Amino acid sequence: MVQSVLFVCLGNICRSPLAEGVFRSLVFDAGRSGEFEIDSAGTGAWHIGDPPDPRSIEIAAKYGVDISGQKARQVEDADFDRFDTIVAMDRSNLTKLNSWSNGGTAHIRLLLDDPVQEVPDPYCGGSDSFENVYRLIRAGGQRLLGTLTEQHS
Repeated sequence: MVQSVLFVCLGNICRSPLAEGVFRSLVFDAGRSGEFEIDSAGTGAWHIGDPPDPRSIEIAAKYGVDISGQKARQVEDADFDRFDTIVAMDRSNLTKLNSWSNGGTAHIRLLLDDPVQEVPDPYCGGSDSFENVYRLIRAGGQRLLGTLTEQHS
């Protein structure tokens, strides 16, 4: 059975496209590519159709992950039934997603929920901010993959 996962941040140009690419890489490395549908979106509409932030592309490439072909999109009503799991990068987006869900079937959660921690928005920061975000996303993605694999085995 295919599991669908949507990663969400504010504009879908920094954290969530990076999370999508990193998680896709982790799934591939685990030999489970056929078991997952993976996407990303933003709660805001400012960047619809834009590529990821060049700094996200750069940090992903540094670790062998290509996110350069992604295009930003906004979360849609259908996403709450289309995806099994919707993963927010921070509490603000988690709150917004929960208020938009309208009884959808998706399980909405934070990426870093054990312990509860946010993935900070690196947009106004420098390369160190993006490095930190990459490390948090990779660690959270590994835990998420383990959790989802356990739940569906």
